[in-house]
Amino acid sequence: MKNRNFLHRLGYALAGLRVSFRTERTFRTLVAGWAFVFVVLAVTRPAPVWWAILLLTAGAVAALELVNTAVEKLIDHVHPDQHEIVGIVKDTLAGAVLAMSITSLLVFAAFVVSLFS
Repeated sequence: MKNRNFLHRLGYALAGLRVSFRTERTFRTLVAGWAFVFVVLAVTRPAPVWWAILLLTAGAVAALELVNTAVEKLIDHVHPDQHEIVGIVKDTLAGAVLAMSITSLLVFAAFVVSLFS
């Protein structure tokens, strides 16, 4: 896989997105949230900085969820039995997604407040 051209590498990335979308309900929910944010931005037409901030935070949540999914699938393949360390790793990854999700919601709340001030 190393040293492939850009289109090959892009194909691998798109395959990863397809697998996550097909197999992970959370990722599908995040994609719906991303679409909602985009529609809200298109309707409200805020300053470009709000576009950047909101899309970056939504993208960070989605990226973390992809990392979470990849690590969980790898762990489940390599170590299918339950183990305390496996549980800690999975819980910590879920916590990272939750922390970024809360941050994203707080940024969205700040955006909504800015609309009315």
